[in-house]
Amino acid sequence: MKKPYRKFQRRKFCKFCADKIVFIDYKDIRTLKTFLTERGKIIAGRMTGNCTKHQRELTRAIKKARNIALIPFIEK
Repeated sequence: MKKPYRKFQRRKFCKFCADKIVFIDYKDIRTLKTFLTERGKIIAGRMTGNCTKHQRELTRAIKKARNIALIPFIEK
């Protein structure tokens, strides 16, 4: 039997590891917004390709930015 056709997918990689970013700053809103949906939810690490260490730091930074009102909790 033939195997089903699978489209070639590039392997996802952690953007922060590739750029050798040591610290994710909660004040860098432009970077943080790339990891949010249009409704304001945090995109999962499986979707973005982030490693677990950087995904945790990213989540903390987003939540900190939300608490001091740099990023809204939800978008309407």
